[in-house]
Amino acid sequence: MPPHAADMEAINVRLPLTDREGLFRLAIRDGRFASIEPQPEWIVSERHVPIGSLSLERLGAAAAIDLQGRVMLPGFVDAHMHLDKAYSLPHVGNRSGTLLEAIENYRSAAPSFSKETIRGRIVKAALNAASFGTTALRSHLDVPLMHSRELAMRTIEAALEAREMVSEYVGIQFFPMYYHDPGRERELNEFAAETLRMGIDGVGGAPHLTPDPAGGIDWAFRTALAFDRPIDLHTDESDDPEVKTIDILCDYVLRHGYAGRATAGHLCSLSAMEQGEADRLMGKMASAGIGAVTLPAVNLYLQGRGDRGNVRRGVTRVRELRKAGVRIAAASDNIQDPFHPFGRGDLLQIGLMTAYAAHLAGEEDLYEVLRMLTELPASILGLQDYGVSAGKPAGFVVLDAASAEQALQELPSSRWVYNKSRWIHASETRKEWADPHMA
Repeated sequence: MPPHAADMEAINVRLPLTDREGLFRLAIRDGRFASIEPQPEWIVSERHVPIGSLSLERLGAAAAIDLQGRVMLPGFVDAHMHLDKAYSLPHVGNRSGTLLEAIENYRSAAPSFSKETIRGRIVKAALNAASFGTTALRSHLDVPLMHSRELAMRTIEAALEAREMVSEYVGIQFFPMYYHDPGRERELNEFAAETLRMGIDGVGGAPHLTPDPAGGIDWAFRTALAFDRPIDLHTDESDDPEVKTIDILCDYVLRHGYAGRATAGHLCSLSAMEQGEADRLMGKMASAGIGAVTLPAVNLYLQGRGDRGNVRRGVTRVRELRKAGVRIAAASDNIQDPFHPFGRGDLLQIGLMTAYAAHLAGEEDLYEVLRMLTELPASILGLQDYGVSAGKPAGFVVLDAASAEQALQELPSSRWVYNKSRWIHASETRKEWADPHMA
């Protein structure tokens, strides 16, 4: 466990989400931001040690540091991951590259995964995400109750144990993907109730992949209301423009007053619809107060597999959802599993992919992309004590970049992560030419 940091002061800090050009001086006391003050000019101080010159151990003991104009962002928030499936690709393939084969293959392999294996994957993926600057995340969980209750509970127990193991580094919310089958509803009710009492955070699922999507959404709301939990559903991860369970989800959110407590992930079919229908649904989402999450890496990989020529890529209407007033975040989704063979849990990398896929390259757009990795997902997850502001718990990532633009252009590998009242990780890339003049 890394050492607790003493009270600390930092100078020459850039906070691009607060002020794009200015410098700041800030202080941390007892793990909270005590003050954040504009800094009129560059400070040269022998008392403040350059952050890049310190090992993690020395950084933890430093009372005064100099960020030398580097960017500080509130800790990244990954609003949609599948930690339990991460790194399972060597054991579960996907020859067609389609969503349906990935689901089938993983479900077939699931009985062979021990609780220890699942727990280990969750821990590894969560810590890797933390090393890149993520301080909070939400993970969906595969709970194949159709195989057996023991198998479904195996994942729940592994997840809760893993969360405790990494709690000093990153906060995790868990949303099992409950599969609603009307013929086995009693069994599902008992299982869901037990898991929610055990400490599971909310109700997940993918109703558009069930025989009765409307019934699945109805069940999700009955369960969430009974336990006063939020809802986060995989929604319309399909190339078919006629798949519109988001319409039903909006009706339920409006009916039950669930604004701010319901999230829709993927929304791929929205990108395949005629403009008028898409506008109607996006306006309805905004009125209902539903949060949205785009998963560009995975949907670029999975969607449009049946197309030829002009291949649909599946990324939802990010720019238009923003314009309609829908809170939308970008997230990692799957990491090195049959749903997505790439990825490493680096949200800055996901931000760059979002910028490419959604044509977000203007000056204003780049700041919005950073908000899609920080403030917006924090709001969707309901994080109350979040952000770089006085009185808030200090959770942040320092990037080896001098601006928001540079952060996305360079994807700096040198990063310093602070969370839970301590520096938890530092990575610094050493660059050296054989000929010093080349530097």
